[in-house]
Amino acid sequence: MSIPLMLATLTDRRDFGEDWLLERKFDGERCVARKAGDEVRLESRNGKDLSGTYPEVDSALAAQRSRQLLLDGEVVAFDDEGRPSFELLQTRMHLASDSAVKRRMRDTPVTYVIFDLLYLDGHSTMPLTYEERRELLDQLDLEGPAWRTPRHHVGDGAVLLEATERMGVEGIVAKRLDSLYEPGRRSSAWIKVKNVCRQEMVIGGFTSGEGSRGGHVGALAVGYYDDGKLVYAGKVGTGFTETTLATLSRELEALRRKESPFSGRQPPKATVFVEPQLVADVEFREWTKSGTLRAPSFKGLRPDIDPEQVVREPQVHAR
Repeated sequence: MSIPLMLATLTDRRDFGEDWLLERKFDGERCVARKAGDEVRLESRNGKDLSGTYPEVDSALAAQRSRQLLLDGEVVAFDDEGRPSFELLQTRMHLASDSAVKRRMRDTPVTYVIFDLLYLDGHSTMPLTYEERRELLDQLDLEGPAWRTPRHHVGDGAVLLEATERMGVEGIVAKRLDSLYEPGRRSSAWIKVKNVCRQEMVIGGFTSGEGSRGGHVGALAVGYYDDGKLVYAGKVGTGFTETTLATLSRELEALRRKESPFSGRQPPKATVFVEPQLVADVEFREWTKSGTLRAPSFKGLRPDIDPEQVVREPQVHAR
């Protein structure tokens, strides 16, 4: 049975005292790892089976000495500077064949960064405090080429934020040491602070490319859900690679529909509408007064997130 993951609330807070554990924010794919005897399974945030997508993580999990484990973490690809790179991870997230996976394993290795322990050898650890769960997790000594527990700090939020900004990292996550694990809840006991404005957006349409982009997507029409209705949030026309353009063109073509999925304000007339089934990761400067994204840039697709779960995050000022 899938466990709904506990989620963090976005704020611009900087003052975290000794009752908060702080980590840098990892730009990856949130996953639950299960081990029951000799059987292992990696699941995405929306419960999809990722077995075989990241075989190096599967192998590391199978070799762990505990008979039963349920771990919460994030699959991350790191660049040559040791920074999490969602763009690199994209080359592993959408592979369909075993030969492609093996080839990309050599070119783009991934690491499962584990930050929580939810079940251990017959006992749920979710009723324990986060401090207690992390102590148990550290005792498992999960360190290797394909998985590890992240370094963390207690307090000093402003210092860590400044360090992540210098490194070009997305931001930090702060978790109250006395917090329990609350499945499916976006809790104020877990807080994320970003150096850049970034969130998921639902793709509801696209415009056709011109010139060098002829035959591909020119821009994406994106939005978010509010009270069950898809609200238009603007066009995203930059940040694409040749690979992502080919992927988007192929997948969006299969989702064409006649009527707009957006409620209220509509995208430009030249927009080709699609079923709102794909989620894009978008970086932007800020929200405009009219409720659209200013200077948005496409970062990748998020098959691990259900479109209906995409809502507008609070307006905060990125660092």
